[in-house]
Amino acid sequence: MRELKSVEEKILDRALYLMGKSGTTNVPIRAIAKEAEVNVSAINYYFRSKNEMLQQVKEFYITNTTGVHSILDDEAYTEEERLILFANEIMEYTLRYPGLAVILKEAVSLKDQDELSKSIFEVTQIIHHKMERILARIINEEKECILYSRLIFMSSIIYPIENSELSSIDINILSTKEQRINYIKHIIKVLKNTSLKDC
Repeated sequence: MRELKSVEEKILDRALYLMGKSGTTNVPIRAIAKEAEVNVSAINYYFRSKNEMLQQVKEFYITNTTGVHSILDDEAYTEEERLILFANEIMEYTLRYPGLAVILKEAVSLKDQDELSKSIFEVTQIIHHKMERILARIINEEKECILYSRLIFMSSIIYPIENSELSSIDINILSTKEQRINYIKHIIKVLKNTSLKDC
């Protein structure tokens, strides 16, 4: 996860956080200003309109997502290590921006009307396909069955964070990188041991 280097990035970061938390991209400017600890005029200075800010939030999201995507291509690590680091980044991102699925849902519905939404959709598809191929090789599963394992894997890394209140899960057990990596290794071990031969 990259560090925020400017007031503008801090505003975008907090806007993305609030959009995920509230489940909508329609977040009031005043709420964003309060969360970013800036005044409304600072938001007006960096972004001429709420629509322009929303476009930049999407660009910020794409930049962060592309960073996560690059982990899957890093040949300094084994495929299993790449998958573990990738899943950790997804979990960290979900902890930082709870309920972020709102951005993806909007991108899917607007992909034919808006270039940034189309980019978000395409980057997400690329990541899922690449992750699926790596997972299939790691757990030695046939192409026909890997969809189930991908669903189990992605659900296992996202559900505990996004639904901790509903499932009485103590989110603190996944708060550090070391804890998350141990958890992800366990998921992979379970998938290896229960790999579906017939599906």
